Amino acid sequence: MGLEEKLPDGIILASVEGLANWARTSSLWPATFGLACCAIEMMATGAGRYDLARFGMEVFRPSPRQADLMIVAGRVSQKMAPVLRQIYDQMANPKWVIAMGVCASSGGMFNNYAIVQGVDHVVPVDMYLPGCPPRPEMLMDAILKLHDKIRATPLGPNRVKAIERKGLPIIPYEKPADFAVREREEAEERTARAGGPGAAR
Repeated sequence: MGLEEKLPDGIILASVEGLANWARTSSLWPATFGLACCAIEMMATGAGRYDLARFGMEVFRPSPRQADLMIVAGRVSQKMAPVLRQIYDQMANPKWVIAMGVCASSGGMFNNYAIVQGVDHVVPVDMYLPGCPPRPEMLMDAILKLHDKIRATPLGPNRVKAIERKGLPIIPYEKPADFAVREREEAEERTARAGGPGAAR
């Protein structure tokens, strides 16, 4: 015996938190951000065969101010990293990130100085998607798992407490100029370790 038995048909009881998370889950708008071959699979996912419109995600937004999901599809170079961070900062809160493919997740086969070894060095990642490249079905599975995560996300003070309890890292904002300075300092440090610019080759 509960209150729901006393209510007439057509009335649903829910918490504000549950309704807000349901609305966010049902209207994720991805940012158009394809970097390499994984972007082809991402485009196939939005096409008619797989049809992301079933999840309210058929519109890949050209503006970060209209998007709340960034699918990083492909490898991220050192030069692209500050651009990616700038687009992430321009997206409206709350926002989420999927690292699509092994290159975005960990650098993949590109283990060199030019490629960021995991996009989580630049933006916080909510879902890692393996594969080279991952199939559209895998991307849809990652999106559905992200839906589950969003539905379970607490709001307001409860959200802050949950983040503190889990000890999640908060990646600070870094301007492109600061990124370039840090990159130059690291290059100078590598040169000094190798014996300086006049060292024998």
